[in-house]
Amino acid sequence: MPPLLGLLREEILATGPIPLARYMDLCLGHPVHGYYRTRDPLGAAGDFVTAPEISQMFGELIGLWIASVWGEMGAPADLALVELGPGRGTLMADALRALSRVAPTLAPRLHLVETSPVLKAAQAERLPGFAPTWHDDLATLPPGPAIVVANEFFDALPVRQFQRGERGWHERCVGLSPDGQGLAFGLAAEPDPHLTVRAPLGVILTLPGAALDTMRDLARRFVRDGGALLAIDYGHARPGFGDSLQAVAEHRFVDPLAAPGSADLTTHVDFSALARAASGEGARVHGPVDQRDFLQALGLHQRAERLSAGATPEQAAEIAAAVSRLIDPTRRGMGSLFKVLAVSDRNLVQLPGLPQTDETDPETSI
Repeated sequence: MPPLLGLLREEILATGPIPLARYMDLCLGHPVHGYYRTRDPLGAAGDFVTAPEISQMFGELIGLWIASVWGEMGAPADLALVELGPGRGTLMADALRALSRVAPTLAPRLHLVETSPVLKAAQAERLPGFAPTWHDDLATLPPGPAIVVANEFFDALPVRQFQRGERGWHERCVGLSPDGQGLAFGLAAEPDPHLTVRAPLGVILTLPGAALDTMRDLARRFVRDGGALLAIDYGHARPGFGDSLQAVAEHRFVDPLAAPGSADLTTHVDFSALARAASGEGARVHGPVDQRDFLQALGLHQRAERLSAGATPEQAAEIAAAVSRLIDPTRRGMGSLFKVLAVSDRNLVQLPGLPQTDETDPETSI
């Protein structure tokens, strides 16, 4: 029996079924057995591949975006450059290389929000000349102007889910399977008295509480100190109902309850909810837009042409394949599934590749 499964069984036997948010939190962040505490999940030998691992062009374009935003901020000398969930440090290494060329006077203080000892070691190896400071959460980030990058960060934050029943919304929980050895989904016996959303029976509502709290914290910071967040993730631009919880291991979907702590658990990001949370704190919202449109606006094709000019035919084919994967709008690519949202202080009116969309349509709000 996996160690975390044993611990979960003990907790459920002692206290009853646990909310999905608690289950996700333990599976991903348990200090000993959590998924992100015990492994490097990235790359062909891991469980999934992110955009920075597909091509250096992705991180380089993010670097150009950072340089442009820094200039719009008035080029503050004390800028904090922050990445949330930096993976192996690949995105930041590529971004900093591009920054050194287009903004050589920028010498940001590099801060990485990361809880995984394995990934911290990889980041230290990838970013040896930048003396990053690591943080377990946002609370210890220093004050002052900041540019924050979050690529595939919000999707892994714990969520609460509710299912519409005859008497209201019942929270989705994780309990024991009928034989008592495994896990199974269930619903709380009593509906939540605070949820009054109108919806058909049986539908699932996801409430991304941790993501909204993080967004509100960042929005308040930008309003107070100046700066911007660039969030890139898979999800939807408008609110809706449905169950997007998924588990991935070895590049395939698996049962999210089968082997807790051994698979990545994520849900699709509700960008409309993130936008409302930021706007509610007085921040300016830009987007969201499809990743395809964002990368093309930043010059992905031009960068690919420059790289291909001095490449072998095999290398040129790899570059073309990477471009296709990053912007392909079909299910095979990331172009439409992934969205890009920025949040900033009120002085930053226009950000590269993104429209300003402060107003949230109340008719689409859950």
